[in-house]
Amino acid sequence: MKPFANPAVKEAFQAFPPDMRRKLLALRERVFRTAAATPGVGELEETLKWGEPAYVTRSGSGSTIRLGWKKARPGEYALYFNCRTTLVSSFRALYPRDFRFEGNRALVFMPDEELPQEALASCITMALSYRLQRKAARARG
Repeated sequence: MKPFANPAVKEAFQAFPPDMRRKLLALRERVFRTAAATPGVGELEETLKWGEPAYVTRSGSGSTIRLGWKKARPGEYALYFNCRTTLVSSFRALYPRDFRFEGNRALVFMPDEELPQEALASCITMALSYRLQRKAARARG
């Protein structure tokens, strides 16, 4: 497991229920591995946004990804994306049967389900390279 550089993020993970913490730590590892394997993304900054672990590209290549669990919905956890992007609508078009979606902001998971790792990595890649892709599209005209 990648060590925590930010003690506040480590504390946020410690506050999750143990079963959800394991799932969210696995998502955290997936985010870091995907960032390392995605050209143009570079290093991630791990911070807190709205009290939740958040991942921001230092290069400015992408959109923030957050990991979350809510007391109001204790039987699920999620990957959150900026709701002002087209990311979740793109995920929904590409993977309509692979994920549960929350509006235009999240992929929602149940703790007992097997995550579709390839589709998940694709969604994370799209988020981490969102601004790069938009710049490339504008350059093409």
